[in-house]
Amino acid sequence: MYRFLLTPRWLALHVLVLVLIPSFLLLGRWQFGRYEERSAASDVATGNLAAPTVPLTSIDKPGAEVPPSLKFRSVTATGRYDPAHELVVRRRTQNSRPGYFVLTPLVMADGTAVVVNRGWVKIGPTADSPPEVPPPPAGEVSVTGRLRPAETEDSTGINDRSGLPARQVLLINTPNLARTMPYRLFGGYVELTEQRPGTAPAPDPVPPPDLGGGGGLNLAYSVQWWLFIGIAVGGWVLLIRREAHDLQAERRSAPGTDAVPAPGH
Repeated sequence: MYRFLLTPRWLALHVLVLVLIPSFLLLGRWQFGRYEERSAASDVATGNLAAPTVPLTSIDKPGAEVPPSLKFRSVTATGRYDPAHELVVRRRTQNSRPGYFVLTPLVMADGTAVVVNRGWVKIGPTADSPPEVPPPPAGEVSVTGRLRPAETEDSTGINDRSGLPARQVLLINTPNLARTMPYRLFGGYVELTEQRPGTAPAPDPVPPPDLGGGGGLNLAYSVQWWLFIGIAVGGWVLLIRREAHDLQAERRSAPGTDAVPAPGH
């Protein structure tokens, strides 16, 4: 009755199911791996955001690389802003509006400096015209903010390029920025949350990071892929049973299947 399973059509279906099962298994495992990575990163970020504020110099130094374990750690620094070397970062959207981030070096007493992202400003009249940027406070300033690692093409998905208007960049890549400034830059940059004294007007503060639920969506996707395995196997079995049932029904209804009694019996 089940010889039909060896026909070309059914052999193709068997191969398809055998390909789908490991494919769904691997896709689910990949999504679960992404969930584990994002969940761990979210836990680290949440812990850093809640941790006590520390001096920048205690966890970062000029020319260093900020590890992911320190991302979003609250830090403080004191110095004087250098508006002469201020930059703006193109293509930064905030509250669904296109604009720029404002980067102003904060020069410390020892001559080293840290790049401070003072916040967001709207775009100018044209794509190449400079935006209106409120000036930083003069004199000595104490800043508090979230420590961020230098941006790269890999970490942001933004392709860096040259030929931009003066004092505009696409990435907050501190090693690259250090080549254009007359002092040694700290490895990370500070996303401003508070400064004393303050100024008005000022760039719009960068909102706290959206941690994305710790990868919960990836966990849902992994479960979904694994459920597809059950659907594929269940559908395969259901089709086999249906085909066998249909063949049995055809045989019962075919002419001459019922035995004819012999004469005299």
